[in-house]
Amino acid sequence: MHNTLSYYLDRISKYAGYLAAILVVSLSLLVAYDAMMRYFFSEGSIALQELEWHLYDAVFLLGLSYALKHEKHVRVDIFFEHYSHDAKAILQVVFMGVVVAFSLLMIADSYDMVVQSYLQHEVSPDPGGLGNRWIIKSVLLLSFVLLLLQAFSEILKAYHRIENRQRLWQVMGVLLLLTAAVYGGWYYRIAFPVDPVYLMLILALVGLLVGVQVAFVFGGVALFFALISDEVGLHVLEMLPYRTYGIMGNVTLMAVPLFIFMGLILEKSKMAEELLESMGRLFGSIRGGLAVSVVLVGAILAASTGIVGASVVMMSLIALPLMLRHGYSPSLASGSIAASGTLGQLIPPSIVLIVLGDQMHLSVGDLFRAAVVPGVLLILLYILYILGFAFVRKESAPAITSDIPYSSVVKSALKAIIPPLLLIGAVLGSIFAGIASPTESAAIGVLGAFALAAKNRVLDFALVRYAAIETVKLTAMIFMILIGATAFSLVFNELGGGDMALQFFTGEIGDKWMFIFIAMGVIFLLGFFIDFIEIAFVVVPILVPIVASFHIDPIWFAILIAMNLQASFLTPPFGFALFYLKGAAGDKVSTAQIYKGVVPFILLQVVALLIIVLFPNLIYLFGK
Repeated sequence: MHNTLSYYLDRISKYAGYLAAILVVSLSLLVAYDAMMRYFFSEGSIALQELEWHLYDAVFLLGLSYALKHEKHVRVDIFFEHYSHDAKAILQVVFMGVVVAFSLLMIADSYDMVVQSYLQHEVSPDPGGLGNRWIIKSVLLLSFVLLLLQAFSEILKAYHRIENRQRLWQVMGVLLLLTAAVYGGWYYRIAFPVDPVYLMLILALVGLLVGVQVAFVFGGVALFFALISDEVGLHVLEMLPYRTYGIMGNVTLMAVPLFIFMGLILEKSKMAEELLESMGRLFGSIRGGLAVSVVLVGAILAASTGIVGASVVMMSLIALPLMLRHGYSPSLASGSIAASGTLGQLIPPSIVLIVLGDQMHLSVGDLFRAAVVPGVLLILLYILYILGFAFVRKESAPAITSDIPYSSVVKSALKAIIPPLLLIGAVLGSIFAGIASPTESAAIGVLGAFALAAKNRVLDFALVRYAAIETVKLTAMIFMILIGATAFSLVFNELGGGDMALQFFTGEIGDKWMFIFIAMGVIFLLGFFIDFIEIAFVVVPILVPIVASFHIDPIWFAILIAMNLQASFLTPPFGFALFYLKGAAGDKVSTAQIYKGVVPFILLQVVALLIIVLFPNLIYLFGK
């Protein structure tokens, strides 16, 4: 019975995900068509542009339940991976209950928003826009109905996996007692032992470390404090559907699924294999040349795919065996691969920069331009370190001799490098020149990725299906975290958290540089435990008014955050790039060798960060 019901509930989410995948492809083609019609034929349509963001809304909203079905809503698995089979299932049962409660809240409040829109006959405020706004708002309602059904399915599946059911009922009994105690405290108006702002932060951190899915930690904590705090109340979260609708209408964030889609197509297009082989032969005759080629390929992948996990895994599978076979030091090989693979955090078109631009209310194009010099600086520092290491320890990074004429090697390298460079130039050049928005450039980039895949004779239905489905999962995961973080910030600010942080830095500390030092330190430390998405959606909005109060250049500050977040991907023991590398490399390198290899590159990132701190105008070499 349990299996049958969860099977049918899973099928509902599966078909919703498939529909969202079709809409990903449709969105890419539609945005590319609209951009070409407007720029080449001066033909534009407000209705067409609104249809684009409606499709973008449907992609991530319909994908929420599909991502939950496939365990794509990320969790911090520092402790979670060591839990027993039963403990993991019990945790799933308990916190899917939180998802049920949060979904019911969103359904109730979204229903009111949809009904109000329908009764008011709400239409687009722009002439020529689409009517019946209640339809797209009802997709928000539908998405949380689907999420609710999938949460029930996850509860059934987790319950079925538990071998010791008595342990589950014991945990539920303890939770019931805690709930009764909290309710009693609220009923008798017992004061909080410490400021509820601190309790919110502590409870969120505990939830993350325990291993609850990140998005649902923030949403669940917000719901909990709205229920037990008289000064907040559930009425604060009535604004959440309207805030979410604001996210749905944010055209800047529309670039996120398109750049992810482009990157996933390129990931499967064999571009990385060709680049690594050609660049390896091109620089292999130099001591450390293979490691240098890894850095350059990492930079090219960063500027074309921007997907850290994909870049690290691809280079681990292709370059690492080659480097080890030719006698490279395992620490240098693993360090150069991990560091180069994380360049996508900083080098445009970086998803990090798009998210920061949205959260800090900055132009994504300005951030992309500002990130070029720091990105190039990191690449140069990496290459100089590798060449210096190879000069001092010649046996650890030997030169490789080849019988192939060097002229043929150069031709082969150019043949591999020119297509992705043309794609990068078209995407970033159009943004830097102000010709196209990041969203439009991303859509053109998707067409370019299709062309590269066709050139390499790998473009088929299976590739497009894989890229579209993975795009839905990743996009839904990002936007669910944004919805949860929005709920968290609503309650956090209502409790006075934002004002408290502003008062602390401007009143008690009152020094701009001390604020920058503390903010960078906090972000760096948080980067050990949580992903950049949570930091960008939860921590950055708290910092924005403080940045403004100190009259700090927000673009410069955003670049510092991006560089800091990139370093966090490498920091042992929890850096995500290290997990990707170890997972792909297997027994080829030890964890200790990986840690030893990344330390110099972390120090180089700190050096680059200090250079940008001391010489802030460097970020404006490509214009403001």
